[in-house]
Amino acid sequence: DSDDKTDFNFIEQKEPERVLQTIIELVARRIPASFGFEPIHDIQVLTPMHKGIVGAENLNSSLQNALNPGEESVSRGSSSFRIHDKVMQIKNNYDKLVFNGDIGRIEKVHPDSQTVLISFDRRNILYDFSELNEIILAYAISVHKSQGSEYPAVVLPILTQHYILLQRNLIYTAVTRGKHLVVVVGTRKALHMGINNSKTKKRFTYLKQRLINS
Repeated sequence: DSDDKTDFNFIEQKEPERVLQTIIELVARRIPASFGFEPIHDIQVLTPMHKGIVGAENLNSSLQNALNPGEESVSRGSSSFRIHDKVMQIKNNYDKLVFNGDIGRIEKVHPDSQTVLISFDRRNILYDFSELNEIILAYAISVHKSQGSEYPAVVLPILTQHYILLQRNLIYTAVTRGKHLVVVVGTRKALHMGINNSKTKKRFTYLKQRLINS
């Protein structure tokens, strides 16, 4: 089981604002310093929520400002895209051969031609500004969108407000996305609620043991 090779860590934080700050510190400084992972490429924040302080939208803007400040950017809707940003394609585009869930990095922004060059797995794809509604920032993504993917390191906020995560048993999906390192930030109460709610409790034996020891 790949879980046996994964370093599991739990950090207790009750307030959403402190959870957010802890996640930024982990991704920008603590994990790279301790494990050598590259913040944008190697570390993936997963979250059960889209809205709220530790929802995907706020996490993305906060992590973007921490990891990739001040680069040339283009605004689309409520998002601002910058050179070097990590982004995700959110619909299948058969002309570009880029598909829902593909993660890339912005290489260039061309204001004159109103185009953006995005690298997907070493393939450079040109987007018109008008096509940027097909991508979102991907420093933090939903647990649902992470299904089927693996990342060197995963950081997961979990609070009792995350009733969707707790009800739908997405914790197992989230923690098994991390190949080498998983850091959960939140409350033991929320984590235990999710584990005890599981229909497949055997899967959580290892996680419970690590939680006791953390």
